[in-house]
Amino acid sequence: MLVLALAGGAFFARDLWGVFFPPDFAGPASGHVVVQVADGDSTRDIGETLAADGVVASARGFGDAAEDDPRGRGIQPGFYDMQRGMPAADAVTRMLDPANRLGRLDVRGGTQLDDTAGAGTARVPGVLSLVAQATCVVGDSGQRRCISVDDLRRTMATTDPAQLGVPDWALADVRKAAPERRLEGLIAPGTYDITPGTDARTALATVVRTSTGRLEATGLVSGAAANNVSPYQALVVGSLAEREGVEQDFGKIARVVYNRLPIPMRLQLDSTINYPLDRQTLLTTPADRAAPGPYNTYLDFGLPPTPIGAVSTPALQAALSPTPGGWVYFVKCEPDGASCFAVTPEEHDANRRLAQQRGVY
Repeated sequence: MLVLALAGGAFFARDLWGVFFPPDFAGPASGHVVVQVADGDSTRDIGETLAADGVVASARGFGDAAEDDPRGRGIQPGFYDMQRGMPAADAVTRMLDPANRLGRLDVRGGTQLDDTAGAGTARVPGVLSLVAQATCVVGDSGQRRCISVDDLRRTMATTDPAQLGVPDWALADVRKAAPERRLEGLIAPGTYDITPGTDARTALATVVRTSTGRLEATGLVSGAAANNVSPYQALVVGSLAEREGVEQDFGKIARVVYNRLPIPMRLQLDSTINYPLDRQTLLTTPADRAAPGPYNTYLDFGLPPTPIGAVSTPALQAALSPTPGGWVYFVKCEPDGASCFAVTPEEHDANRRLAQQRGVY
């Protein structure tokens, strides 16, 4: 009886030890493994995923380490580059470091598919570069493997748009667009998560389908009909407002576009000239404006064939609910980028002189 009692006490003590001192790796960690945190995952769920992948020794150990770190409850859904055999506290710290996030890209309003020239010598990554970066995985040697921008561009140009998630309301226009412009404007601003290591077609389809849901949630389809344009044309108008002015003027700029179209009157927007040149500036030269091309709204009537960048929600709402008014002219006239609007050529000339006096034109 004494032997049994001692044995039972030993098992009980071992169980208590596991409760108060859960298993933990001492390190050093090695290799690389991609771990996904799903929407709604609790700290316990994350710990169980990490333990199953050999990242930590126990879910309980990870949970305790997360509780000990004031930031521990801030681990967000997404993909993470982790190592096997990590001490639980190190695993928590690693997941809280943005440098170890994988598969995430953030698209801002006005971002083009291609990289563009920003201020000075800066290059602004385009949507394709952001998607390519999001596909990267880290091998055991520490080397990153990513889909190239060329792979994405080739896939976009050669894959049927419907298979890339392009919605029905955009298919006809997308199929008519130049292959390298097909997805312009269809990837809305916002944050996206792509499975690291995925192929080019899946990566593009993931962001396009997610974006479509976001665009349609704004009332795009019904709002476009109310303005006697297609949803795709509304995207084009929104992209013009996005690139031509500051947010407070989006509604008026959209109204100018809508007022010019039926006259008909050329839009004469510098943003459309610079779009195929991959420049973010609004400045153009006489030679730029004289060069023929499908995006030259100084020479051609009507809208350009595609949007000229990602369309933010404020810009899209401006295209769907433009500010009432009879303006057909505008010019940047304020140092903060705001524009002055006019109905007559005489009013517009006065606004241009004002802008010149202020040194903003």
